[in-house]
Amino acid sequence: MAFPLSVAALAAGLVVSAPSPDAASSFVVRIGGDCSAAAAQVVEQTGGQLLSVQPVGDTCIITVLVQGNGQRPRKVTVKVPM
Repeated sequence: MAFPLSVAALAAGLVVSAPSPDAASSFVVRIGGDCSAAAAQVVEQTGGQLLSVQPVGDTCIITVLVQGNGQRPRKVTVKVPM
């Protein structure tokens, strides 16, 4: 009987300690540019799979994984101006 009771206590603790939806908006950080269009363009051009996107200053650093013909996949990093 202790197991269901401990699960209920844990669930109640999570509900009580969960941040309110209003508090979540304070964690949003807005940046000057958006790299989503640049990332989509690089993925389309390389035919790869998106690994990461980082806005740095006025550029976007985009890393994709590109499959080789019978070879191991390789990481390709591209810098694109915003």
